[in-house]
Amino acid sequence: MTVDQFPGAAPSPEQARAELVATLNAIEDKLNVPKQMHRAKRRAIVRVATVKVERPAVFYAGVAGLAGAAGLAVWGIVRAIAR
Repeated sequence: MTVDQFPGAAPSPEQARAELVATLNAIEDKLNVPKQMHRAKRRAIVRVATVKVERPAVFYAGVAGLAGAAGLAVWGIVRAIAR
């Protein structure tokens, strides 16, 4: 009989090591902030490209809104400095 035939029995050392390695890799992946930022950036780029192709009016409205917000921010900073 093998260990697999008994529910609740301890896994083999090789299986336990493999599970430990997988768990440690998952933890390292979650805690690696630069890697997470890189993935988030890639997802955002894909999302923006998809919106640009599927709904160009929404894309260009968003670009115009961002440009307007940036202009207002610069105007506010210049005005605050000029005082």
